[in-house]
Amino acid sequence: MDFDWSEEDIQHRQDIRDFLEQELPDNWEEMSQHGPGGDSQATFSRLFCGRMAEKGWLTQHWPSAYGGKDCEPWRHSIVGEEMWAIGEPRGSQYMNVNWIGPAIMEYGSAAQKALHLPKISAGNVLWCQGFSEPEAGSDLAALRTSAAKTDGHYVINGSKIWTSYCNHADFIFLLVRTDPDSVRHQGISVLLVPMDTPGIAVREIPSVVGERYFHEVFFTDVTVPEEVLLGEEHNGWTVVNFALQCERVGAARYARAAVTLDTLAAVAAERNMLDDPMVVERLGEARALCEAARVLVYRVIDIRAKGRPPTADTQLARVLSTNCDNAIGRLALEIFGPESREYASYADNNFRLAMTAGVAVGATEVQLNLIASRFLELPKE
Repeated sequence: MDFDWSEEDIQHRQDIRDFLEQELPDNWEEMSQHGPGGDSQATFSRLFCGRMAEKGWLTQHWPSAYGGKDCEPWRHSIVGEEMWAIGEPRGSQYMNVNWIGPAIMEYGSAAQKALHLPKISAGNVLWCQGFSEPEAGSDLAALRTSAAKTDGHYVINGSKIWTSYCNHADFIFLLVRTDPDSVRHQGISVLLVPMDTPGIAVREIPSVVGERYFHEVFFTDVTVPEEVLLGEEHNGWTVVNFALQCERVGAARYARAAVTLDTLAAVAAERNMLDDPMVVERLGEARALCEAARVLVYRVIDIRAKGRPPTADTQLARVLSTNCDNAIGRLALEIFGPESREYASYADNNFRLAMTAGVAVGATEVQLNLIASRFLELPKE
């Protein structure tokens, strides 16, 4: 990989920054600390993404046939970096443009594309993902939520857990088992289910990482037409693998971590902590992690831009981004000292949000297992 940003890319980054300065509310810093699942940020994201769509920026990396501008993935990565650096004002809609929309493009029917893609591209629809389950956790292949097919409909029963954004979502990208006799990766399907379908109940799970962040979703005899099936029945694992390859580098956590690190370095300087070589070393290590994560993510984007199939570089980038986020979260606690014990303080917020990095889109341990098998080609036993 050998590249440099073009003049057009540099100008686009500046245009995004100017747009953010103009559009973000005065209380954005406070609003963003509650995370993208918060009520106020969810409401704001619809307005904000609508304005991004008017600019042609929200889905510019999509094909023009689906509301995009045929831009290379690099242009979209600029948007992701600038959004995550200031707290992701797109809210849950970052998932829409990163992987939900592309998954529908790849596997959806003509009717599904016509229904969902214009809404995503216009920035006026919220999605959530229904993956993890109480008895399965990050082991997606152990899911038990069932969807029995009868008379042209699916009847869904089961539950999902640790689901983010579902309290405001219009649709759920739902992973279910459609073959009751199947095991592991076989017999799984993806359904695109409206959240207002009768029989769906949502219960918030109180957590330390922010309001409205995690939920349980219960499905009791939820009946949906078979047209909500995405891709082939029983072949949902292929769909999910495609989607997750997009998602695992969709959140530019290293950009937010780098901004946090700049603040920590400034605080350390104000408090004369830079005389301590250990503090300087920790700051340097954190900076190296940010840069390493950024370069690994860029490698994945480069592979995608050249039209090559996904590789284990995706997992490598994800793990290092997680390590970067967690390292800086811990460093914030050390630099702010006793002040970090105050709930919702700067250090406390950063540490709590960093805690989610190693769980979202597959636990770090799962990513490490994938690296061992796909990258290092280690035996499973």
